Amino acid sequence: MTMKKLANQTAIITGSSSGIGQAIAIAMANAGAKICINYHSSEEGAEETQEEIEKAGAKSIIVQADTSKPEDVKKMFDKTIEAFGTVDIVVSNAGVQKDAPFLEMEYEDWKKLIDINLNGQFLCAKEAAKEFIKRGIVKDRSAAAGKIICMSSVHDVIPWGGHINYATAKAGILMFVKTLAQELGPHKIRVNALSPGAIKTDINKDVWSDEEANKKLKELIPYGRIGEPEDIGKAAVWLASDDSDYMHGQTLYIDGGMTLYPGFSDNG
Repeated sequence: MTMKKLANQTAIITGSSSGIGQAIAIAMANAGAKICINYHSSEEGAEETQEEIEKAGAKSIIVQADTSKPEDVKKMFDKTIEAFGTVDIVVSNAGVQKDAPFLEMEYEDWKKLIDINLNGQFLCAKEAAKEFIKRGIVKDRSAAAGKIICMSSVHDVIPWGGHINYATAKAGILMFVKTLAQELGPHKIRVNALSPGAIKTDINKDVWSDEEANKKLKELIPYGRIGEPEDIGKAAVWLASDDSDYMHGQTLYIDGGMTLYPGFSDNG
């Protein structure tokens, strides 16, 4: 019998009550991990995630937490460690969008998004690193002392008018991952990011569910299809496993080629 890639490991996935976070939680459970399902407001969605995890025969807990608040993040880690003994993998996936043209964007909408999408990554990574360093490497579980995976977006490199707060936060994650990887590498803690392109989630359902908008979106994707949350789930499992043990300080783009400047495919 083949050992599951994440057997005997525990993962916290923030924002795992829907969409990409939910897909990552289910994929990691199928790979053998115990899961902390985090949600901000959708307890029902978190319970749906847990149902799927139970089908995989894996263990999980549900923790409500606002990842922009230090006390909530500490509570989430404390409850996970209490339930499962430690944490091996942290996927900082929680995020929001609050769109507006720059001149119409309210400061509160800028600040709220940065607090959740960027500051939340800092808070989760810090709690994770403290636990990983305290525990060290457990050789029969993983070659690394711990794995931190930050959720970014193709908009960490592609400008996006009308979404300056979102693009700025994602660009911040790009350098956050590189710098954090420099610092934590000597502790054998791996830090990487996932940058999805267009993925079918509720946040962009009005685009992929509309025939004309769907067609226009695909013009930005050389591979010719919109991604599924499961595409990101599979990549997250690989990035958390020893199969990617030499991957450190990198951002993995899962975008069907969206970052390839498709507008220049015909010589511009």
